[in-house]
Amino acid sequence: MEPRKTFREWNPNEYAHTPITPASVLPEDDLVFFLLELIPNLDLSQVYAHYDRETRGAPPFEPAMMVTLLFYSYCVGVFSSRKIAAACERNLAFQAIVGKRRPDFRTISDFRKIHLQALADLFVEILQIAGAMGLVKLGNLALDGSKFRANASRHKAMSYGYMTKEVERLRAEIDALLQQAEQSDAEQDAAQGSRRGDELPDELKRREDRLEAIEEAMRRLEQEAKEKAEAKRREREQAQAQREAQGQKRSGPEPKPISDTPQDKAQTNFTDPEAKVMKTSNKGFDYCFNAQAVVDEECQIIVGADVTPAANDKQQATPLAKQTLENLAAAGIETPQQEDGTDAKIPMSADSGYFSEENVDDLDAEGFDPYIATGRQKHHAPQPPEDSPSSEPLPKLTPKQRMARKLRTPSGRERYAKRKHIVEPVFGQIKQARGFRQFLLRGLKNVKAEWKLLCLTHNLLKMWRYGSALI
Repeated sequence: MEPRKTFREWNPNEYAHTPITPASVLPEDDLVFFLLELIPNLDLSQVYAHYDRETRGAPPFEPAMMVTLLFYSYCVGVFSSRKIAAACERNLAFQAIVGKRRPDFRTISDFRKIHLQALADLFVEILQIAGAMGLVKLGNLALDGSKFRANASRHKAMSYGYMTKEVERLRAEIDALLQQAEQSDAEQDAAQGSRRGDELPDELKRREDRLEAIEEAMRRLEQEAKEKAEAKRREREQAQAQREAQGQKRSGPEPKPISDTPQDKAQTNFTDPEAKVMKTSNKGFDYCFNAQAVVDEECQIIVGADVTPAANDKQQATPLAKQTLENLAAAGIETPQQEDGTDAKIPMSADSGYFSEENVDDLDAEGFDPYIATGRQKHHAPQPPEDSPSSEPLPKLTPKQRMARKLRTPSGRERYAKRKHIVEPVFGQIKQARGFRQFLLRGLKNVKAEWKLLCLTHNLLKMWRYGSALI
């Protein structure tokens, strides 16, 4: 008989009578111990205030423990309340947080729902700690966005054209049911003097409820169409005023009149009306939200975060820049200073989706030094040569030409090239490493808070990793 391969000993009952504690198994510098030390020292007064107002019922779980549990779960990519509850039963790191009294999934879900905004507000405080650790330098910021699927079914959507037909059909059915009810009432009153009528009112109510929901959706689409039409009119007026100032005439045929009525193909979703159809990375279309982030180069700390239902990034540059300054001021992080003591411009790079002359001017006015691509650049494509000194003088160049020239300089090429490894990996870490690809909550307000929760836990991970390296 040939000798068999020797394997390591396996005894599933080895730990049956051996006490195991998280501290005896997990490394001393494990993420869970970092959070257990940090989170209870945060300002959780907004969370505790909720329980000061509610004195009924059994004693709740310690809020600091629940916050630590949620933050650790989001850090390691466990987002479902049921999966978090299961991990509290099976995972030593989770048990290090909750101990022997473990919350069930409903308690976890309700805690997140009740305190979602308070948890999101901790973004600035965590940013403040990151700044105190020296992880935010403001030497180079990068702005980008990424689409995340909404918690909305494509099968619960309807186009404006179909809604119009459905409203007509439902109104006709309601009229027919009302006539049938009147006729039935008259016949039964003549025969019996009274009528129970259990089924018909239910059918009528179901159709009336559906009609009300569809008409509300139509009003939303009509309001959106009016807002888009007004924005387009303003763009035309600004373009016409610019042509008149430059003494130019409109080229091409006269544009068609702008309609305030939604197109028949315009859609809205009934599970999350604020989610919009967007093109996804797999070249398909789905209901999504557009998550935005401003990231600092030093340690990839997120300093600004927001979510928009607009697929286009062009309108997001200025609001994100203003929010970033507000966050930095609230966190007590000082902006760079020049030798004369005045505030220096903060470099900020973004891809061509953010470029507009207005954005460049706004960023400059807010105290940023923008580096925004004026056109789509192919990966690994050869860079155009830098302008020679004999090029056209700067005053005669348009803002777009000046920005393109700025990006062709050695410093401009170097700074813009860093954008790809500053902000793009952050979305990869959130989507791929942590597995977050779809928002759990519905409604723009809740989604914004959920994104802040994701971003602050991203910062916690960076603080843990870089903080351990600094020790």
